[in-house]
Amino acid sequence: MPSEFDLIARYFSRATPSAILGPGDDCALVAPAAGMELALTTDMLVEGTHFLAGTDPEQLGWKTLAVNLSDLAAMGATPRWILLAGALPEADEDWIGRFAEGFFACAKRYRAEVIGGDTTRGPRNLCVTAMGELPAGTALRRDGAGNNDDIWVSGQPGLAALGLAHLQGRTALPETLARRCIAALQKPLPRVELGLRLRGLATAAIDVSDGLLADLGHILERSGLVADLIEGQLPCIPHGCDPTLARECQLSGGDDYELCFTVPAARRQSVVMLAAELDLPLWRIGHVLADTGRTVGDIRLLDAGEQLTPLTHRGFDHFG
Repeated sequence: MPSEFDLIARYFSRATPSAILGPGDDCALVAPAAGMELALTTDMLVEGTHFLAGTDPEQLGWKTLAVNLSDLAAMGATPRWILLAGALPEADEDWIGRFAEGFFACAKRYRAEVIGGDTTRGPRNLCVTAMGELPAGTALRRDGAGNNDDIWVSGQPGLAALGLAHLQGRTALPETLARRCIAALQKPLPRVELGLRLRGLATAAIDVSDGLLADLGHILERSGLVADLIEGQLPCIPHGCDPTLARECQLSGGDDYELCFTVPAARRQSVVMLAAELDLPLWRIGHVLADTGRTVGDIRLLDAGEQLTPLTHRGFDHFG
């Protein structure tokens, strides 16, 4: 039976040329480039809460890192260094080796280096700390949205939640759509390049992890605003699924790791051009407002006749 240190050395110790000191000591040592700030984030993935038992370990390895890189993307930061801690029920080298392959494939794709971590025995629980850097004063924050800014969202929010519903037997998707939705759930693509390009363009940003409404609500609360969303401007519902469920997944399903952001209306064409350059759908779904007499953080969904569409569920809350 390999020891904890054998497992780390065999599967998680790789070259870290950009760090002053990588794995093998009590701490890693890093230094940001001159004029840069560090952005740090941490996320925990718990079996049974964030992923299903039996999830493919290679895809889980990818997702474990990707969800943290999504936070860096939302701040406009370039991924640099990663710490990984994990509790594992047993030293299953086949599982660990496949997990490591997925984890390091994601790190390679986004040019991040794994510089340390820890492991112990226990219920499967994976925790990453990710560090990125960006020019001082350029971070995309949640508190910068302005009155009458457009609200945008990237990609196809809702696919991951549809994939989970399919796996849990709550809906039956056509085979092609099911594969697409399960891929969105199990191997999300953090929008790092989009985040970098939004620096100096977006006034606020957040990644969509707990549901579009819930995460947009965080921008509104931090910026002291409310929002009107236009139903006809939301991303198209995929063909072959229950449209009511699909809309619910889109608005409140979570686990998408797309970016929701605000941009002044005067710069609308810049976002349209950016979407074309990145070959990434960017949807203008509404606008933010101030001084309306509504409670800060309030979100309305309006149909084509500007009538209210009821919103019954905002998103995921671990303790809600």
